Amino acid sequence: MKAVILAAGKGLRMLPLTRDKPKTLIEINGKPFLSYLLEHLQKAGITETAIVAGYKIEKIAEFAKKHDAAITLIEQQQLRGTGDAVMKAKEFVDGEDFIMLGGDNLFSPADLQAIQKDDEYCYVGGWKTANPEKYGVMVCTGNVLLKIIEKPKTFVGDLINAGLYKFTPDIFEALGKIGLSERGELELTDAISLLAESRKVKVMMLQDYWLDLGTKEDVPKVEAFLKKL
Repeated sequence: MKAVILAAGKGLRMLPLTRDKPKTLIEINGKPFLSYLLEHLQKAGITETAIVAGYKIEKIAEFAKKHDAAITLIEQQQLRGTGDAVMKAKEFVDGEDFIMLGGDNLFSPADLQAIQKDDEYCYVGGWKTANPEKYGVMVCTGNVLLKIIEKPKTFVGDLINAGLYKFTPDIFEALGKIGLSERGELELTDAISLLAESRKVKVMMLQDYWLDLGTKEDVPKVEAFLKKL
């Protein structure tokens, strides 16, 4: 399958590290975080990758020229949400199933390979955590997704959306049906929840790890973890 990496954000929680580069190019143990993403995707059998970029896109373009992988750069000029970013990749995926992940998340090659399901369902990578209130919590029956509750104020479960997806072209139809959220963005989770109403989405539990490079405090944690691999 093809892969789509979302990397358009400004990385404000990473300042000052993102003053002159996008978050996905922050160096981890001496090389850009994006290098690890692409290496893991290659090990998982992915040969074509698109990066949806916006902030400091020229820096990612420079990186792409130096990298061996087949990379298609797609510009998201205005940050209108993750759903809008996925829509930008519609032409790239060309009616095929694809996997998608954020440019600040790293998963194992085994989990990246496992989520490439050859069936009619969309899949969301699941992870259990002790602090689910910080994330989108998934409500399921078996492994079939019923809905996603974003940052619930009361406990509804500890199974969260880890931000790794396998999508069928149904995701684009769903994105076309939802409206903008209260913050004026096209929310990917709204489209997933719409598909879940028709029982078209399943959850795949991640077996290895999920590294989130969300804030500058995460940098030493991610570096220490990767040194052990």
